[in-house]
Amino acid sequence: MLSELPSLSAAFGRQRLTEIFLRGVGGGLPRVPVDAQRLADAAMEAMSPEAWAYIAGGAGRERTAAANEEAFDRWKILPRMLVGVESCDLSVDVLGQRLPSPLVLCPIGVLEMVHPSADLAVARAAAGLGVPMTFSNQASVPMESCAAEMGSCPRFFQLYWSTSDELVESFVARAETCGCAGIVLTLDTTQLGWRPRDLDLAFLPFLKGQGIAQYTSDPVFRRSLTEPPAGPGVGQEVRPAINHHSLATAWQQVRRFPGTWKEKLSGLPRAAAQRFVSTYSRPSLCWDDLARLREMTELPILLKGIQHPDDGRRAIDAGMNGIVVSNHGGRQIDGAVGALTMLPDVVDAVDGAVPILFDSGVRTGAHVFKALALGADAVCVGRPYVYGLALAGRTGVEEVLKNILAELHLTMALAGCRSIAEISRRCLVSETGPLKKGRS
Repeated sequence: MLSELPSLSAAFGRQRLTEIFLRGVGGGLPRVPVDAQRLADAAMEAMSPEAWAYIAGGAGRERTAAANEEAFDRWKILPRMLVGVESCDLSVDVLGQRLPSPLVLCPIGVLEMVHPSADLAVARAAAGLGVPMTFSNQASVPMESCAAEMGSCPRFFQLYWSTSDELVESFVARAETCGCAGIVLTLDTTQLGWRPRDLDLAFLPFLKGQGIAQYTSDPVFRRSLTEPPAGPGVGQEVRPAINHHSLATAWQQVRRFPGTWKEKLSGLPRAAAQRFVSTYSRPSLCWDDLARLREMTELPILLKGIQHPDDGRRAIDAGMNGIVVSNHGGRQIDGAVGALTMLPDVVDAVDGAVPILFDSGVRTGAHVFKALALGADAVCVGRPYVYGLALAGRTGVEEVLKNILAELHLTMALAGCRSIAEISRRCLVSETGPLKKGRS
């Protein structure tokens, strides 16, 4: 089935350049900006203030988000000459699957704020390029609908471990049925971080019924809506004022809730938002809980949010199948270390026992190259594809991914690497000199 995945031309980068320049002969400019900063600026203009704050914002003063990008700048690519790179092979093996490129799409929630087609547009774009998509736990479209759009293209499911193990088990079973290649358990969001952009707007999309499609489509969750609450949820002692704002929120909950009008008007939409708040995450989650998840599924389990090398070793000891080195794009802790800074240490600690994926701060093909050189087996892209979605839906996502892949392809060729396997730490120089240790 995986043989049906699209393949990328050995001259993909040059072809992308030619495509853009030839369109320019006829006066055509890229619909989606190629430059990373102009892409973000254009997306900001296209989004509502609430959507922009949620997608682009970070924790606190956003020093961690800045550190993520600055970490890439501390590594310099050291090209080699006369290697004879006429073509490049971008394909990689991840968890036993051969993929056309090392890109994977990060899980990003509440995409309905960005574009009406939301996750469906992303799923279609991913399938068109053979780029695996990670379905968000906080998606705007149920995982089953997205899986139906992806054909043979691999997909993963991101899991937030809620206070209901029964709901977790239901999500995992649905992911198996959807043909997901693995469960990506997010560890760094057992509770929301302090995010001033959202707080200044007093905006949490889930309370409006946005981004909870995985829940409202789940039989376990829906059954719980008619049951008495297990206990007070965080913030339930606060009663919003009854005015046109709260009435508008109630209408949005009703409008987004799937079902008949009888169900919509029965109080279930409001109950769904309240139940979500009380079950969304489990702050008490610890290493011992992983054994329960392992019992729930035979799918590979990847731990997302690992940054400390000791946590990488513990993941191996716990029988996990992969690691995602990530700090949630700087959205959880302000003043934390840039994710790329810790990637080499985690790679050395794991020592090839399981595949390592990387995210946080990835904006360009050169960034992807550096993460691969520091030991990542695949690299996850997040905010840039959402910016493309905001500007042009599925086409926008495809344009962004093509641009990142083209830059990666050209960077490889110009650095003297004919395949992903030839990208190593020898391709980089740090601010203090070449990096000698670790996997070369």
